Amino acid sequence: MLSPHELATLMLIKNAPGRIEPDREELGALRDLHLVIVDTPESGFPTPRVTPQGDALLRAVARVR
Repeated sequence: MLSPHELATLMLIKNAPGRIEPDREELGALRDLHLVIVDTPESGFPTPRVTPQGDALLRAVARVR
């Protein structure tokens, strides 16, 4: 089960991946659950990205609301 902070972080990554710092504590838990990955593009700045599993979770949460 995700904490409220982890769920909010997942939503933020989905909607504004460039606005989140890659060293946030919640990000580690989301990576462990395979809900996000951190890409390092050629620019060298790590950017988190929601995986298909993370996207499915967010869609399920949206249906429940």
